[in-house]
Amino acid sequence: MEEIRMLLVDDEDDFRTTLANRLKLRKIDVTDAASGNEAIELVRQKSFDVAVIDVKMPGIDGIETLKQIKQLQPAIEIVMLTGHASIESGMEAMKLGAYDYVMKPCDIDELLIKTGEAYQHRLLKEKEK
Repeated sequence: MEEIRMLLVDDEDDFRTTLANRLKLRKIDVTDAASGNEAIELVRQKSFDVAVIDVKMPGIDGIETLKQIKQLQPAIEIVMLTGHASIESGMEAMKLGAYDYVMKPCDIDELLIKTGEAYQHRLLKEKEK
């Protein structure tokens, strides 16, 4: 299987960098962004298979980031990271085109399963075209 090109978006530096490093150890091609604006700019420059986006971020939140990324790259599959207090936001994100959501703090294996499923879903959609 080819390497998944993943965009990881979270404003919590320690969480984001630790998760990115752990994903890289599992042969995931991860690009990380500290904000919605940074993520949108990266999507303008590079193609991604899957994006993992935190719902709660200062400035452009995860929901708005999802909307703008989907406009730029409609085929990208998105998994939202949501805290216990924002399950509703995860559900709203799915209505707006997110593939799924994962609760924070997330188990890396659960995140890998969700992103793998999202990637397979993307490949299936491309094959159907």
